Amino acid sequence: MSNTGWIGALAELQQKGEPCVLVTIIEERGSTPRNAGSKMIVTRERIFETIGGGHLEYKAMELAREMLENRSQETRLERFSLGASLGQCCGGATVLLFEPMGQPQATIAVFGAGHVGRALVPLLASLPCKVRWIDSRENEFPEQVPAGVEKVINDEVVDEVDAMPSGSYFIVMTHNHPLDLELTAAILKRNDFAYYGLIGSRTKRVKFEHRLRERGFQAEVIQRMRCPMGLPEVKGKLPIEIAVSIAGEVIATYNAHFGAETRKGETVTKLLPASRRG
Repeated sequence: MSNTGWIGALAELQQKGEPCVLVTIIEERGSTPRNAGSKMIVTRERIFETIGGGHLEYKAMELAREMLENRSQETRLERFSLGASLGQCCGGATVLLFEPMGQPQATIAVFGAGHVGRALVPLLASLPCKVRWIDSRENEFPEQVPAGVEKVINDEVVDEVDAMPSGSYFIVMTHNHPLDLELTAAILKRNDFAYYGLIGSRTKRVKFEHRLRERGFQAEVIQRMRCPMGLPEVKGKLPIEIAVSIAGEVIATYNAHFGAETRKGETVTKLLPASRRG
């Protein structure tokens, strides 16, 4: 029997950016052999195709969803012994390969569709990241938004902070300082982000720190804000140079941080290599 429906399902899921795990029978030994090479796809809510049903398939689905919950990026080989543990009457074993697909390393909100935003978002879109690009000015967005990027137009852009899941990355580079301050306050109030970067100079940071302290924010919370953001080793003032610097810091952060629990009060500087702290 043909087991090829997974191909179209996988293509559809990748188009949508929906994470899944591809499960493949590598080897089977037992009295009721399954077809080696049979595959099924497991998402958080659905299953496509089958590896033969029964308790083995149920256990494979459980493990695949555990991998999705933990955002696992590593392929796994698992040997399932047939017998009482899998509801089988006879002995044997099945080896399954679990391959995570489409799991984003970071979920990122980019506030601002100005020059640096237009240079940065295509870079982020080329990474294993899920990007929401947010601005109140529709005419600031380019005609073609990079594939996989969600364009969000909202007059009340600060409301979009609460729409992001815990552990998100926030990048703020809007067209005015008062809006930057309101976004900063909303993001720091959550204090459950993996990264928060604010475009600007050290002078801007000092002014923001003063205003945030006046609003009652504690120093350890304010310290989590990256401003200036980006890798200091990447010099230059051109939008693309700034964008490369920011993208590099995002990569350094998710490489160090991915899969770890987001703890309130943890500073992003702890997650960056020592040479990049500042």
